[in-house]
Amino acid sequence: MQLSKEEILVQANKVCKNTLMETLSIEIVDCGDDFLVARMPVTPKVYQPDGVLHGGATAALAESVGSFAAHIFIDTEQFFVRGIEITANHLKSVTEGFVYAKATFIHKGRTTQLFDIKITDDNDNLVSVCKLSTISLPKQK
Repeated sequence: MQLSKEEILVQANKVCKNTLMETLSIEIVDCGDDFLVARMPVTPKVYQPDGVLHGGATAALAESVGSFAAHIFIDTEQFFVRGIEITANHLKSVTEGFVYAKATFIHKGRTTQLFDIKITDDNDNLVSVCKLSTISLPKQK
């Protein structure tokens, strides 16, 4: 049985309770056949000392949305997903509003997956470009 878009969003946000995603107020806001979108508010909680969005918070947003995307598109009854490498190129500073991370597949293999994750601001300006590699491993029986 395939879940509806609304069911995916509800379930994804439900499992964020008591995690880093809740701490950073990351919310999954959209999904489709080959993408997932999350957003994070830019507040002092995610600033670096000079008052702009911290690159580590951006990387946490990117890894969160990419890992969720990998989970959605695999059989989670038989496999679990782990991030194995993330890169982030920060292009623009942000001081307020939201940043949005859209994860799309570059490679959707049975064992490894590679995601392109674009981070944009409220005005659709490109803030960061990230790549995330994940691995799907069989659960122990």
